[in-house]
Amino acid sequence: MSLPIAEHTGTLTIGNVKIPCAVLQDGTRLLTQRGLFDAIGRTGKSSGTPEGTASALPVFLRSKKLSPFITDELRTASEPIKFRLRGAKNEATALGFRAEVLPLTCQVFIEAFNAGALSNKQIHIAEECRMLARGFQIVGITALIDEATGYQEIRDRKALQQILDHYLRKEFAAWAKRFPDEFYQQIFRLRGWQWRGMKVNRPGAVASYTKDLVYARLAPGVLAELERLNPIEEGHRRVKHHQYLTENVGHPALQAHLNGVTAIMRASTTWEHAKRMVQRAFPKVNTTLDIPFPDNDQVD
Repeated sequence: MSLPIAEHTGTLTIGNVKIPCAVLQDGTRLLTQRGLFDAIGRTGKSSGTPEGTASALPVFLRSKKLSPFITDELRTASEPIKFRLRGAKNEATALGFRAEVLPLTCQVFIEAFNAGALSNKQIHIAEECRMLARGFQIVGITALIDEATGYQEIRDRKALQQILDHYLRKEFAAWAKRFPDEFYQQIFRLRGWQWRGMKVNRPGAVASYTKDLVYARLAPGVLAELERLNPIEEGHRRVKHHQYLTENVGHPALQAHLNGVTAIMRASTTWEHAKRMVQRAFPKVNTTLDIPFPDNDQVD
């Protein structure tokens, strides 16, 4: 069986880390095995898994200490993919992992570190993962690779539909609590409003803030499709937007995004400061980023 071919290749840069990446003919985004090792600060050869050899899990995830934190999603995504580079001589092949393996791996090490489950030799990997986690979210990794490889320039409506199919279900699911209370508490604190708990009706502006801070930043086209699926009828929506998110992609992306936005608000002193920081960390599609010019202890 012929190997898939990488139509687009490039280098993904996150902070000081540079990771070779590729997009296959079917749109699958990959990080190379060596790039994945380098990204998390894993030095040396992959014992028992030389370059070009498939394995059930990357070697750095096989520790028994990590086993309780590894999800089925990560096990599925971490199945290695052998591919060829277009135009490569002598049928040269490479081994890669789906892009989502990197943020999911970071989540494993961060959770294991917080639980005190890591050995001394693994702590530096957790520290590297913390740095990477600040640089991207599960949703953002796809956009970053598209930019690095040039794939974004030819991505069409079909590709957008594939993103929506991953994130959104056709029919809404039963309601379940998805937004932490602190998300709203921080909004109230920054707006200078009295917090009286979740059972008290919130100002109408909170719905607009939620749309701007969360749904408009999850992935390209997601908010527009949610508005189509769940329109306002007679002054109300039938269900909450998050009831249309998929369990395997949509909800994990929402949770990761909410954690990031809530942390930014927690560290902010004013509402305007929080909005600028959210836009800088999680820019909306087709918006201009703020350039972080240094200042002298400026107070917002």
